[in-house]
Amino acid sequence: MSDLLDQEELKSALKKRPEWDLEGKSITRVVEFEDYMEGIDFVNLVAEVAEEAQHHPDITINYTKVTISLTSHEAGGITEDDIELADRISNLVD
Repeated sequence: MSDLLDQEELKSALKKRPEWDLEGKSITRVVEFEDYMEGIDFVNLVAEVAEEAQHHPDITINYTKVTISLTSHEAGGITEDDIELADRISNLVD
């Protein structure tokens, strides 16, 4: 298990990833798609990446908007595992 990122590490990581926002003890990203099925296809890709990483995000689907939320529950906040998965998810979008 990774250690929690301190405030400076977290600030630096998010500065490099402006599409991700800090929300409490999680980082989140909202991705909007042209239609519902594009969002579902994206969620399926995220699920594959998450399963491979053995680190699973919370995912909310609201029609064409998909919200991904990452935190390391066992550590009680954000770790390098979350940042690495955020990068992998971003690579699916960008």
